[in-house]
This record gives sequence, C-alpha cells and structure tokens, in this order.
Amino acid sequence: MCLGCAEKAPPAVFTGFCMKKILFLSNTANFSKFNLPYMRWFREQGWQVDYCSAGEETVPDCDNQYSISIARSPFSLKNLRAYSELKELLLENEYNILHCHTPMGGVLGRLAASGLRKKHKIRVIYTAHGFHFYKGAPLFNWLFYYPVERQLARKTDLLITINKEDFKRAEDFRAGKVIYVPGVGVNIDKLGQIACGREAKRVELGAQRSDFIILSVGELIKRKNHVLTLEALAILKKKCGLNGIQFLICGSGILEKTLKEKAESLGISDHVRFLGYRKDIGELCAASDLFVFMSLQEGLPVALMEAMACGVPVVCSEIRGNTDLVENRKSGEIVESRPQDLADAILKLKNDRALCDFYAQNAAATVRRFDLASVEPEMQAAYLGEIAETEKSGIL
Repeated sequence: MCLGCAEKAPPAVFTGFCMKKILFLSNTANFSKFNLPYMRWFREQGWQVDYCSAGEETVPDCDNQYSISIARSPFSLKNLRAYSELKELLLENEYNILHCHTPMGGVLGRLAASGLRKKHKIRVIYTAHGFHFYKGAPLFNWLFYYPVERQLARKTDLLITINKEDFKRAEDFRAGKVIYVPGVGVNIDKLGQIACGREAKRVELGAQRSDFIILSVGELIKRKNHVLTLEALAILKKKCGLNGIQFLICGSGILEKTLKEKAESLGISDHVRFLGYRKDIGELCAASDLFVFMSLQEGLPVALMEAMACGVPVVCSEIRGNTDLVENRKSGEIVESRPQDLADAILKLKNDRALCDFYAQNAAATVRRFDLASVEPEMQAAYLGEIAETEKSGIL
C-alpha cells in the first residue's frame, strides 16, 4: 500500500515536541496537481505531508505516498476494502488533518475518520468539486447523493465549495463550517505568456493562417457532451460548408471510438482531430480561435478558466460552474444545449472578429478572480483556521 517517498520532496522539518501530519486523499493521483501548492505550503510550516489515492502515479512534494484502490462507483465492492485500509492508515499515522477530494474520496475518508474525530482529534476537510445533485440533475442524483452528502457533512469540520450554487446548498448542511473558494486556481500570468506562441503552435498543428480553429478539452465521456459540437458542425456543413473550420478535441476516454464513428457518419471527420491526452493545453488554447465547452455537469471547470486566461473567446453551456465564470454576451456566449443554437453561435463568432476580441478581453479580466495568486491566500487562511482548532485541542 505504501509507495514510499516522493523523490523530489525536501526533508520535512520537525518543529516542537511532535511532528504535525496531514493526509491528502483523492480517487486518483492525477488530482494531486491541484493540491501541490498547499502541500508545499504545509511542508514549509513544518508538517509531514502524505498523499493517498488509487494507482501508482508518483506524487511530488509529499513525504509518504499510499495507494488504496478507491473505486469511482459508490456501488463497487472494492470500496469496502478501501474503507478498511484507509481506516487502518489513519489509525497508524495519527494524522492531525485529513483533506478529502473527489466524491468517493470524500465519502470513504469521512466515514473512516468519523470515529477518530473525538478520540484522536483529527480535523476533517472536504472540498466538493461539484456535488452530483445540482439544478437540472437527474432525480436519482437527488434521491441518492443529496442525503449522503447531507449526512456526511455532520462528519466534516470544514466543507469547501468552489461554485456559488454548491455553496448556497451546503449552507443548509450541518458541517462545522462551510466556505466558498473560487476554484483550485490557475496561473493567469503563465497562461498569458503562452499566448505569445500562437503562430508557432498553429504551424505545428498544420493549420493554415486563415483556418478557424475550434478547441474542446475534456474526457471523452458522456458528461463532457462532445457529441453536441459534432452535430453542430454537421449543421454548419449543410448550411454553408466547413471550409477553414477545424475542430480539435483534447482528452481520452471510453467514448473515443463512438465519437470518431459519429464524426464519420456525419461526414465531418476531415474537419475533426482527436488529439488525446495533452500536456500543452495552454499552447493549444493560444493557437485556437474559439473554445467550445458544452459539458452537462461541472464544478468549476479548469479547462474553461485556462481558455479565458489565454484570451480565447468561449461558447459554453448554461450550467453551474460555467455561469460562475462566463457572463453571457459580455465575456462569452452561453447557449442552450441544442445543436442548432451552438451552430449559430459558432458561425456568428467566426464571422465577427471584433466580437471575439470583445469577449476575449472581458474574459481575461473576469478570470483574474480565479487566479492562483488570489485563491492561495484564501485556502491558506482556511488551513490556518483548522490548524488553530487542532492547537486548541492540545494535540499540537
């Protein structure tokens, strides 16, 4: 279960009588990228920082990394074993703080820690990256996930929400404290610098100077709704052709084959490129003319924030998270999730460079609120509050 220590992490600093310890928990190690600034911050404060997730991808800047197979599905029997292993880990290491991320990480973490909160004085933090119950969610989500989260809130000392809809909902829960933090933070200045490499990236992509490049980023799963953009492009092809229009999709997932077959059946495959998982999203945003994000469900989408920070005009769906970021017809276009509506928005922006520039400028100003430089102090203040509570209990 233990994967050892991250190679690049500097040795933890011991201060006081005992080592202070925090465990970050999530379904996947890939989620650790959102925690890295705070993991480093805790190490600077003299804490031992451990990370636990499914898989064996190395997480930097932690002292110990543990692998527990947490399944995404709440109905997977694997989670019974994961719960047992997690409880054993918490007992063995006697953490002062547990910070849970992802839905099942939040469920199992809070259940495993529930018996330790009084006895061992462990503080439990949960960041909700988007509740499964939301305006327009299926009835099942409300019947199942809502009561689960409401009950688990009682086992949570600090509940962090990242969009306004979730915050208002969680205020009715009986968590120790509920706060709103504007997302996980993106490095706005760094993304702005990437925008300078636009032409070089377009050459690398084989795009002509006159091409109109549309970009979408997200897993190839139903929730990301890539199929809607394919259907919109098919409408445009019938109406006026797709000369010069190229659609790039970044991401991998179970629907890759299905989406490729859909593009083929619609007769638009020559204008659609599946780029797979990419690490150069900022550069691709900078090289694009329009960012389309028609997801069905989000917490606060990082991909959309990155596009806005890169100065790309956006068209997105009217859902929680998107509406936290985009003001319709000021910093982008918010459209109904219908192929015709999306096709109309794409064509309008393709033919109006001035409108694109107007949206891009306003979006760049709006997204500043979600800059990592703004988010970090808010998260650090939240952590300091929890540290103060552990000190009150006399365990530090």
